[in-house]
Amino acid sequence: MTLGPLIVQSDHTVLLEVAHPDAEDARHELAVFAELERAPEHIHTYRVTRLGLWNARAAGHTAEEIVATLDRYAKFPVPTSVSGEIADTMRRYGRLTIERLDPADANSELVVRSDEPAILREIASAKKIAPLLGNKIDERTYPVAAWARGQLKQELVARGWPAEDLAGYTPGEPHSIELVQDGWHMRDYQQKAVDAFSLGGSGVVVLPCGAGKTIVGAGAMAAVGAKTLILVTNAVSARQWRDELLRRTSLTEDEIGEYSGQVKEVRAVTIATYQILTAKRRGEYAHLSLLNAHDWGLIVYDEVHLLPAPVFKLTAELQARRRIGLTATLVREDGREGDVFSLIGPKRYDAAWKDIEAQGFIAPAECFEVRVELPESERFDYSIAEDQDRYRIASSASVKETIARRIIERHAGESVLVIGQYIDQLESMAESLGCPLITGQTPVDERERLFNEFREGRERLLVVSKVANFSVDLPDASVAIQISGSFGSRQEEAQRLGRLLRPKPNGASASFYTLVTRDTVDQDFAQNRQRFLAEQGYAYTIMNADEL
Repeated sequence: MTLGPLIVQSDHTVLLEVAHPDAEDARHELAVFAELERAPEHIHTYRVTRLGLWNARAAGHTAEEIVATLDRYAKFPVPTSVSGEIADTMRRYGRLTIERLDPADANSELVVRSDEPAILREIASAKKIAPLLGNKIDERTYPVAAWARGQLKQELVARGWPAEDLAGYTPGEPHSIELVQDGWHMRDYQQKAVDAFSLGGSGVVVLPCGAGKTIVGAGAMAAVGAKTLILVTNAVSARQWRDELLRRTSLTEDEIGEYSGQVKEVRAVTIATYQILTAKRRGEYAHLSLLNAHDWGLIVYDEVHLLPAPVFKLTAELQARRRIGLTATLVREDGREGDVFSLIGPKRYDAAWKDIEAQGFIAPAECFEVRVELPESERFDYSIAEDQDRYRIASSASVKETIARRIIERHAGESVLVIGQYIDQLESMAESLGCPLITGQTPVDERERLFNEFREGRERLLVVSKVANFSVDLPDASVAIQISGSFGSRQEEAQRLGRLLRPKPNGASASFYTLVTRDTVDQDFAQNRQRFLAEQGYAYTIMNADEL
């Protein structure tokens, strides 16, 4: 009998032996319920978390399946304490339900119920939950304040009792939306994602960049058939959503409105940016209340892992509206994954990046970490700098311009993105390379013009800031060179790799380079960013600059 690639430890960590022949299969199944914590070269460390198990439970997986996965791939017997705690944790999901007192009446009083009175007594006595509840109706039922549906779910998750929300939704103002599958059809995994959302009511769909999350959003809109509010990261993304909806659905231009810094249109389908929703006027979030006043039947959260804090607050008040979150990763650097779970909804569907790549729907990618030396003069500045300045000095090392140029020459004739964090570094890079620069200060029309030229092959090289991380469709990009990033952000790594994953006409691989300054905090942060890619099954080839 071959020993498996996993060592399951009693502290709920799982060690994966990367070189084992079954490592890829084990990694694929672990991703359903465990989070990658560390990804050095030979042994990767995962952790089985409560939230991961509850998301797996909501997506239809059972404790028995998860324990069987660990048993199947374990090198040594799985500790019985771990198996027992997995079963106990997953049993906690849904033992409390939020319902209507009269299920047949959508306007009847909101209640929280359980068949186990002891659980209700426990939560009703909790300091943060008691004010959200009214006087006990019976041993199994407490009334819930109408405004408190979202806040109650947050507090219950924090106490370890995630409630299943069965209270239903306001239908919203009806509006017919049909998919127009003329010359195209929904892929199998896209249809499964729409079906899983339709059955579950609200929740999150996790798909790789380039896998067609917008089409899943359109499918959800057609399934609901009501006025829809779509929340996106920026105005460029808003216009790409509009164009895709016009191409894929029966919606006309008159039915789709844009609500952003440039335009304020509220129509049957309204696409609003997170920036405008979080803009304050006289200390108030004026636009939040305006959008909340409309009778939406569905709210679509694009890139839900980037949801700003004020939008969480709005979402807590919108629990009577159906919600779908779309994302490439549930990782949030602020640790608010629990709020996504409780307020948007649990994970309803996900598809592994490598599975979709194997089907030919996203391009294969090779990932490289190129280690460069900090020049002597900059090394001195680095050594005497305050901690908060060290990352900027290390990640802006002047030698990165030379190395980026070598990589561009190595990929002559390909479409290349140079991506970074610091505007002065990007300005210097664009000037050195003699190519356009796109930042947050670039007017939207100018951004769209440059992105279009890049898509059409009239411009082969762009230097871009983090504005290109989000929802920008650049199907012909085949090379990305990351010269600096948002510290150790795994979600940013996912977005940047995603710029390259649209399938290439000739089936070619994409190439993703990260330039890392050796023996500095730049290298430390790079290791954290790479955890996401390792979790998806991508391996980094580590190169020295002189190997290029």
